[in-house]
Amino acid sequence: MDGMQAYGAGKAGGAFDPVTFFQQPQTILRIVSWLFSIVIFGCIANEGYINRPDEVQEYCIFNQNPNACNYGVFMGSVAFLCCVAFLALDVYFPQISSVKDRKKAVLADIGVSAFWSFMWFVGFCFLANQWQATDQNDDPLRERGDAARAAITFSFFSIFTWAAQGFLGFQRYKLGSDSALFSQEYTDPSQDAAADGGPYTSFGGDDLESPPGGGGGGVGPAGDSVFDDTAGYQRQDY
Repeated sequence: MDGMQAYGAGKAGGAFDPVTFFQQPQTILRIVSWLFSIVIFGCIANEGYINRPDEVQEYCIFNQNPNACNYGVFMGSVAFLCCVAFLALDVYFPQISSVKDRKKAVLADIGVSAFWSFMWFVGFCFLANQWQATDQNDDPLRERGDAARAAITFSFFSIFTWAAQGFLGFQRYKLGSDSALFSQEYTDPSQDAAADGGPYTSFGGDDLESPPGGGGGGVGPAGDSVFDDTAGYQRQDY
């Protein structure tokens, strides 16, 4: 059964196909979310601080609220690391031989994706609110407005990319839980191959028929009993 799968992947031990891997919807979404996190982090870290022409101290472009800039930088950097971690997990996932471990990985994917979708929703609302309250005189040259709007826009897009990852993870969970092709104790195919050899049978066991004369006794050339069922081996007289 080459088509057997558990939680969206076949039996462990198969060769890694990079073309198929990068064509998977979940891989595409993780890469897109990874790029969005870089854009958000870069826009705020590089262009998110301004100062008035007559001042040296820099302020956050979002209503001079340092919490807004810190939130965006922190979320962008941590989301970047999460995307890298789950991409690595996706590469390793087909090599996981235990169905229970695969189930834990899929549940972690669903939980983390839902968490990040919610956090980006909070971040979008927070940044948009602070940008709306920003005094445009703080940036008279309008040099940093594009970076702020880009951070807000990609925060909004990130809500849906992470939500889509959670949805795909839920689909994988349903596929695995509804599948009867794998048992919960599924192990590595190499171990299954050893187990398929069948029970060991000794050579010439019960298939050998006892000689005529009954019991396990034998008759020697002179008619004397050589083996006795009760006394065991006896000496033969010649």
